[in-house]
Amino acid sequence: MEKLYRDLNWRTLNQLANDTIETAINIQQIPAPTFEEDIRAAYVADIFRSLDLQNVEIDSFYNVYGYLPGKKSGETGVMVSAHLDTVFDQNTDLTIRRARDLVYGPGLGDNSAAVAGMIGMAKWLQNEKFVPEHDIWFVATSREEGLGDLGGMKAAYERLKDKVSAVINVEGLAYGHVYHAGIAVRRLHITASASGGHSWLHYGRDSALHGIVQLGARITAIKPSESPRTTYNIGMVNGGQSINSIATDAELWLDMRSEARDSLEALETEVMQIISSLQAEDLTFKVDVVGDRPSGYLSVDHALVQGSLAALKMVGVRGHLQTGSTDANIPLSDGKPAVTIGITQGGNAHRLDEYIETKPFASGLKQLIMLTLATTKELFEME
Repeated sequence: MEKLYRDLNWRTLNQLANDTIETAINIQQIPAPTFEEDIRAAYVADIFRSLDLQNVEIDSFYNVYGYLPGKKSGETGVMVSAHLDTVFDQNTDLTIRRARDLVYGPGLGDNSAAVAGMIGMAKWLQNEKFVPEHDIWFVATSREEGLGDLGGMKAAYERLKDKVSAVINVEGLAYGHVYHAGIAVRRLHITASASGGHSWLHYGRDSALHGIVQLGARITAIKPSESPRTTYNIGMVNGGQSINSIATDAELWLDMRSEARDSLEALETEVMQIISSLQAEDLTFKVDVVGDRPSGYLSVDHALVQGSLAALKMVGVRGHLQTGSTDANIPLSDGKPAVTIGITQGGNAHRLDEYIETKPFASGLKQLIMLTLATTKELFEME
């Protein structure tokens, strides 16, 4: 890694970092809720074409593909990915605000900065006329957030898995961290139904909303495993017709996560037992699985993990190993080496006051470039 660092030309990196920040803002200004990434995908595809990437294409999921042939073109290469979608709907005010070394804007860090970072690397390779040892597939994926259930990466990985030996996934705000394990995630949509009635005339009848509230209260009393770490969150609750009506319908959305699949299954079993105990003649529950993210793990001793830490060390950052739920879950669950790294730092992800820091962009790009090129040079034995 040190020789690679010395051999590469970094003179234009500061300007590239500034350009990458502006690219991130341009991407952020295009609304891209999960399942509605088409306009943003078209914008990224045009950039890919302007950088002379080959086989640029948008698939039916709105994944964007671009291909950079290596010296050993046709042999397995590296996939670099970053997701396009955001948690914000089409009507969100995307106005940005600059404050010294910070830029504020919904979705700017998660994940416009990462998509821009991937583009920045492709631009650097073009400017330097650098041909990597092996092929690089640039993929801007869809459906990473919310109910997307990693659908974009599932489709992209299925398409490219025989063409790549490793996956480097990029999240905008993860700079300084190396995600080497994907946690298991299970998401449930639970609905309750009852016959309903008038709050005074039919008092005592089962209420779908009362049933959902009772279910939620009993779920929040569950003490999940601390090791392996296991969590849950009731993200949304809806129901009822009016304040003086006994509710006929109600629903809640439950997110469950764990570092171990069996712990996640134990938590889900406990939830299902609570649901069963609340069932009554006039109160019924229905459970639909709306998310099922597989887990996967890459040993901290693996060359890709160690290379990720080495790339951070070369830019003066001590890397921290992390687990989480990202697009990298998909290749990891299939046994393919994959890590998730970042481009910059920031905060308030998934909030309207989300922000990015501008100073880390240059070193974040340098880290991404070094790790990708080291991987394509077979610095690591991936398989």
